[in-house]
Amino acid sequence: MCSIFCCTTKRIDKAKMNECFYKTISRGPDMTAIDETPSGYMGFHRLAIMGLNAEGMQPFWVGNSMLVCNGEIYGFRKLKKQLQAKGYHFHSDSDCEILLPMYAEYGLKMFSMLDAEFALALYDGETGEYIAARDPIGIRPLYYGYLEDGAIVFASEPKNLEGFVAGKISPFPPGKYYYKGKFHTYCDIAAVQAYQKGDLSEICENIRKKLIAGVEKRLDSDAPVGFLLSGGLDSSLVCAIGARAMNKPIRTFAIGMDQDAIDLKYAREVAEYIHSEHREIIITRDDVIGALEEVIYALGTYDITTIRASIGMYLLCREIHRTSNVRVLLTGEISDELFGYKYTDFAPSAEEFQKESKKRIRELHMYDVLRADRCISVHSMEARVPFGDLDFVKYVMSIDPELKMNKYGKGKYLLRRAFEGDWLPRNILYREKAAFSDAVGHSMVNDLKLYAETKYGPDWESEAKKYSYHAKPFTKESLLYREIFEKFYPGQAEMIKDFWMPNKNWEGCNVDDPSARVLSNYGDSGK
Repeated sequence: MCSIFCCTTKRIDKAKMNECFYKTISRGPDMTAIDETPSGYMGFHRLAIMGLNAEGMQPFWVGNSMLVCNGEIYGFRKLKKQLQAKGYHFHSDSDCEILLPMYAEYGLKMFSMLDAEFALALYDGETGEYIAARDPIGIRPLYYGYLEDGAIVFASEPKNLEGFVAGKISPFPPGKYYYKGKFHTYCDIAAVQAYQKGDLSEICENIRKKLIAGVEKRLDSDAPVGFLLSGGLDSSLVCAIGARAMNKPIRTFAIGMDQDAIDLKYAREVAEYIHSEHREIIITRDDVIGALEEVIYALGTYDITTIRASIGMYLLCREIHRTSNVRVLLTGEISDELFGYKYTDFAPSAEEFQKESKKRIRELHMYDVLRADRCISVHSMEARVPFGDLDFVKYVMSIDPELKMNKYGKGKYLLRRAFEGDWLPRNILYREKAAFSDAVGHSMVNDLKLYAETKYGPDWESEAKKYSYHAKPFTKESLLYREIFEKFYPGQAEMIKDFWMPNKNWEGCNVDDPSARVLSNYGDSGK
């Protein structure tokens, strides 16, 4: 990961700007720069992944135009050759160096041409305009806010803007670019024009091919690569594909509580099957409680599900960074939003299933994608999310939801069927997985709830009313998280749309806890 910053005016306290920008130095500890445009500033903290020498440092310049980008541009070598044929010259092996020449050649159409996960800010030296854009899913973070005089500021994380901008900090909407004061859509990744034709076998074959391609392109890195392996279906598939694609054993990492780590044994079984170099990290209640404040500060959220699932991931990534040279981590996020959760088994119709999937995909940048980015980037590593491959997401979203609904007695059946064979042990391929926060150990969630109980008495609901301006806490645990959040990001709760919860309008889903454990269909999940 890297960190970008763009201030569109010079009428600021420059020392304060530097202080705020340096709050995300862990995203890019290798090199730092703040350059001036005629009217503002652009900053870049670099984590070198592609093109490891100094020539790949940003901001990039072409003529009087400047750009900073936190991104991975897949297939950039082909684009680079096309631009070279048009007379453009390059000075590094960085994938992001192609972006300014692309803008010069194609203008604002460039964003829809990219197979990438990115967040960028661009200064057009010819027009004096500032442009910003974000990938269609929002895998790379970008936020914005306004100064007292109305000038806009862009940054990778809200902590860069807290105390610098006036008023509200907002997430930059995925699939849009900012130009001349307005946000314009270049890609709505969840929109479907028509459903795919073909039988189930053909559809599953396409799922397999497209996911394999999504993993393989994300193995391209000049820095060492590793894999997060929970033992559930999604991360296990990513690891299995990666193991086949690389000509040496991949490195896999798993985490669990010291008492009841549900998934460690399954992660170990997968690691043995694919012959990976596997490492387990064991954590305790004290580790969990001790990390709570730093996790919420890193995340910039109060959402229960996100925080629960982040604690294990945060501690695991901290240990990976401390004890290895891995700088790129492949993860299994975004599968559930595409193929279904435990609670989408209760969807009353295919239309409702699809509607829920669209909603979750469009909001991912505030939940699971946010979790993966912050837990990994705060420890100076880069997250890559194969299930978020644009071609893969567009295809799966266009599958008739009648086929994706759980009519098979097994959730996410299409994905499982797509990888039948020798990719994974069959008991792993068809195992019902617990949510990551539960799989780390049921005791972790119980410990968090008990800790919240010790912090608040019977009048906790009156305390919660202080936060009625948006997403009022509804349990002691949610109040605990909200108070920590407000400590670091006062008055900024609207950065997150709401609590991630099952669709309460569906029968069987009107629950008061986001864990799948409270659903009637949980069954043998996580055993």
